[in-house]
Amino acid sequence: MSATVQHHPQNQEFTTTKSGHSAELAYSVPAEGIMDFTHTFVDEALRGQGVGQQLAHAGLAYARQHQLRVRTSCSFMRQFVAAHAEYSSLLE
Repeated sequence: MSATVQHHPQNQEFTTTKSGHSAELAYSVPAEGIMDFTHTFVDEALRGQGVGQQLAHAGLAYARQHQLRVRTSCSFMRQFVAAHAEYSSLLE
């Protein structure tokens, strides 16, 4: 079962918790209309379970819904977008 991803705009992050372990996808807004995904962290106990991908989908869906252009300073997000062509149109 997948965990629910929460968006915390005041902290500029998407988070999830599963079995007491947490994961986050942080972003910044360096300019109007731009969302830069800067860092992804997945607790070691959650790695290999698709939690990072779940965060990535949530963050990119938010960007699409709000018509934001995306930067991928985070290497995980850069690789994720490269592997998922459906998000390439969001890139700045």
